[in-house]
Amino acid sequence: MEESEGTTHNGTTHLTQRKREQPHQAIVWRNVMLFGYLHLAAVYGVLLMFTSAKIATTIFAILMYQVSSIGITAGAHRLWSHRAYKAKWPLRVILIVFNTIAFQNHVYEWARDHRLHHKYSETNADPHNANRGFFFSHVGWLLCRKHPEIIEKGRGIDMADLLADPIVSFQKKYYKFLMPLLCFILPTILPVYCWGESWANSWFVATMFRYTFSLNVTWLVNSAAHMWGGRPYDRFINPSENITVALLALGEGWHNYHHVFPWDYKAAELGDYKLNMTTAFIDFFAKIGWAYDLKTVSADTVRKRVERTGLNGRADTRASWGWDDKDLPQSEREAATIINKQG
Repeated sequence: MEESEGTTHNGTTHLTQRKREQPHQAIVWRNVMLFGYLHLAAVYGVLLMFTSAKIATTIFAILMYQVSSIGITAGAHRLWSHRAYKAKWPLRVILIVFNTIAFQNHVYEWARDHRLHHKYSETNADPHNANRGFFFSHVGWLLCRKHPEIIEKGRGIDMADLLADPIVSFQKKYYKFLMPLLCFILPTILPVYCWGESWANSWFVATMFRYTFSLNVTWLVNSAAHMWGGRPYDRFINPSENITVALLALGEGWHNYHHVFPWDYKAAELGDYKLNMTTAFIDFFAKIGWAYDLKTVSADTVRKRVERTGLNGRADTRASWGWDDKDLPQSEREAATIINKQG
């Protein structure tokens, strides 16, 4: 097939039309069956939610969704993937527990794939390459073997900072024990023994629906927020400002800004706490001293970037995964605003 080439970005060719023939990747049928069951069970959970489940169980499911989401957004994403702020050990323990409840792989693997996503966005080295369509970037990437370029480029991603974090290392070592306990067993047992819920309602509502809904919200950041929305900060990349995703994913939908400035702890320039609960969470812990060295972007730096790559700008070939990436321009480091700085 022929390619329709667009603007060069991150040292790769950005395809303006999806005519590129993709290499065959073997389907992982075990994952197909597991995700199929999860979604069928979640639909049944919705039915039970409106017919027989107790209100306390539904509220519990919503709270668990919020908790697990924070484990991804404030933990695996903004703290460990992008080093957008630093956290003292009590906050890191809270976030690692929340993250384990979320069950989206342990932090080390999640961060490695996410750093790849930022360094090689919309290429074969991007684990959920949005140029392969909505379904692939949403869930299809989990239903097939990884592209060889993901494995190759993944070896070059610096992960020494996470290997040096004893809390991340502990989660990685004991994940196969901790994850089932925190994600599936306890959320099922608690409604039964705390307020007399039935085992079926507890499993399908508090566990299956909650977990599957949480997965799909995270996946929307990879799919919908790479396809629909405005691109005021860099019009040459796919990531977009998607208000719906921002609302569902606790502030992770301001995606055009985030891919331009991945090291900003707010992951957004504008918007209040109603659409960025993760920022509110981090700010709270900054007030009590558990979160510090919060990196954010000055208004002048944002303005200059908009002028360079916005509506009337030109493509920028630089890409970094976050604050500690050696490819982050020194000019951005020097212009950064650091809140609650320590040391």
